[in-house]
Amino acid sequence: MIEFRSVRKTYPDGTTAVEQFDLVIPSRTTTVFVGSSGCGKTTLLRMINRMVDPTSGAVEIDGSDVAGVNPVELRRRIGYVMQNSGLLPHRKVVDNIATVPLLTGVSRADARKRALELMDTVGLDRAFADRYPSQLSGGQQQRVGVARGLAVDPNILLMDEPFGAVDPLVRSDLQDELIRLQRELGKTVVFVTHDIDEAFKLGDQVVILKKGGEVAQQGTPAQILAEPADDFVANFIGAARGRRALRVEQTPAGPVVVDGEGRAAGVLTGPAQVVDAAAAVPQPRLGAAEAGVPHGAPGAPAQGGGIR
Repeated sequence: MIEFRSVRKTYPDGTTAVEQFDLVIPSRTTTVFVGSSGCGKTTLLRMINRMVDPTSGAVEIDGSDVAGVNPVELRRRIGYVMQNSGLLPHRKVVDNIATVPLLTGVSRADARKRALELMDTVGLDRAFADRYPSQLSGGQQQRVGVARGLAVDPNILLMDEPFGAVDPLVRSDLQDELIRLQRELGKTVVFVTHDIDEAFKLGDQVVILKKGGEVAQQGTPAQILAEPADDFVANFIGAARGRRALRVEQTPAGPVVVDGEGRAAGVLTGPAQVVDAAAAVPQPRLGAAEAGVPHGAPGAPAQGGGIR
């Protein structure tokens, strides 16, 4: 679990990036920070691995203040994926993925073996292992970045607009891949984006931020869509413009879903049903101990990362 306690960040020039921020991020779920540029979402993300230290307040992981942990050691236990992948251009794909394991003392042979396994995990052909980043497409580079973030099997994975620089089709594929990985691996993912559709697609918990890190609303996508907290949220998610007000219209070809302005938004693939939004709220994924599964047993999550 990650907890922000009365966090504030003011820079030497007097700029306040975060006024006061309190939030609990449950373990083994995906929490998305979403908002316009300058709202403090990346600053908050980077406080978790001490790339940014708060001016006041505390950030805790499993009850331990990260301020008391060596920042280099902390960062090696937490996966980090950034926009444009951030790969080392002079190192091959397999060596990029193996970077952090090698820094933590893993042998070169074991680090390479782990890197190849992770290429399988993120859906990247092992034939790319000895290529350089410039020889890959943007989507392939981002998969390498995700693999590198998972290389030490961290409990926590931080993702700072990782899919923002790729085209819409590739972005959708990468989002689907992250959903699949999260179902399989059950990490505590903190994801930053300015795209509300991406936030709703990926997040178990979505935190909509205003300037200064002020929380406009937090909750599941269903809760936010059903009850926007105020006009700011309604405008941000598109509800005020009719974008989220969908209805079914009959056409000669069959029923079509349209938005509040009559534009086609999709089609129905089955009979329309009324769903209880509260019943559809995603629940935090149970750890092995909570689920009664001993570590090492089939289906038990892997260990690693976090503060010990």
